[in-house]
Amino acid sequence: MDFDASWLYTFSSSETLVAGVDEVGRGCLFGPVVAAAVVVPLSAISRLIEIGVKDSKQLSAKRRLELSQQIKEFVSAYQVGYASVREIERLNILHASLLAMKRSVDRLKVQPAICLVDGKQAIPNLTIVQKNIIKGDERSPVIAAASIVAKVWRDELIVRLARKYPEYDLASNKGYGTAKHLLALQQYGASRQHRMSFASCQVSF
Repeated sequence: MDFDASWLYTFSSSETLVAGVDEVGRGCLFGPVVAAAVVVPLSAISRLIEIGVKDSKQLSAKRRLELSQQIKEFVSAYQVGYASVREIERLNILHASLLAMKRSVDRLKVQPAICLVDGKQAIPNLTIVQKNIIKGDERSPVIAAASIVAKVWRDELIVRLARKYPEYDLASNKGYGTAKHLLALQQYGASRQHRMSFASCQVSF
């Protein structure tokens, strides 16, 4: 991981608490967008690297689950927030993603000194100092840890929803627009959990 450490020198104490914030599911056709906030002291960032934390997209499902469990065991705090399909439709996916991230931070039981946020968009109305890091899930172990927690949480939710909507192969595609998912949309139409503002869900018969 090409770790961006430029912001570290702002703080003098190795026990300063830092939050990483990331979202998952932004490009999905089905289900909510989910975010996680993970808080660690500066001294624990090296441990995230040691256990193999990196961008969740570069890990297998099994490895993500293992790391998510390890992360939760030693971080100072973590929380998950999400924005529903209805909120995605009302706000658009960008603002719904930012809302999910804000909710994850607002639910934290501890107050970090800074939030490292994946991407270039600042979280609106956040009372904590934040720093945006483009490709943060690749450049920051704390953001990568948040991406893992969020991904595992969302995948488990979609697998549960797959039992209610078996025709869309959700257990395999996790809501993304695979060929099988798109074909099912053509055959069965969209469910209540599909994002109708997304062009791929607007199937005409």
